Amino acid sequence: MDAFAVSICKGLMIKNNRIKSSLIIAFYFGLFQSIMPLIGYLLGTRIASLLKHIDHWIIFIILLYLGIDLLRDDNNSYDERVDLSIMIPLALATSIDALGVGITFSFFNVPILYSIFLIGIITFIISFIGVMLGGKIGERGEKVSIIIGSILLIFIAFKTLFIHLGLI
Repeated sequence: MDAFAVSICKGLMIKNNRIKSSLIIAFYFGLFQSIMPLIGYLLGTRIASLLKHIDHWIIFIILLYLGIDLLRDDNNSYDERVDLSIMIPLALATSIDALGVGITFSFFNVPILYSIFLIGIITFIISFIGVMLGGKIGERGEKVSIIIGSILLIFIAFKTLFIHLGLI
């Protein structure tokens, strides 16, 4: 759901080449959502204890930074960019919790290749839909859409932190 929400936020800012950008964004999110459980599966419990205590802080910092940076950028010059410098932090932030899913998969002997294939495909589809939906919403008001997208990123950052801290 985080990938879907962030896809909507990214879609709010895309005015040109929406289908191409949607495919790129969906690819990044689908790839990271499938790679992270595989990494977790392969590492098993070795990394679980370390990441369990900091994953929410990583997600929080990345999404908070991106949300605030988007609000501060007067020209919104990178809004439509879907390059590595934008997409890797977003894809990482939305998929880091999937690492824990992979660790859990290793405990229950889940068929990992089938699972990561499904996770990747489903994430690709919902991310593509999210970008397209965000684009349709964004057509109605560019400045308002950017503010809404920023607020959503900041909200997801705090929500993730509060859930992991047991505050909600």
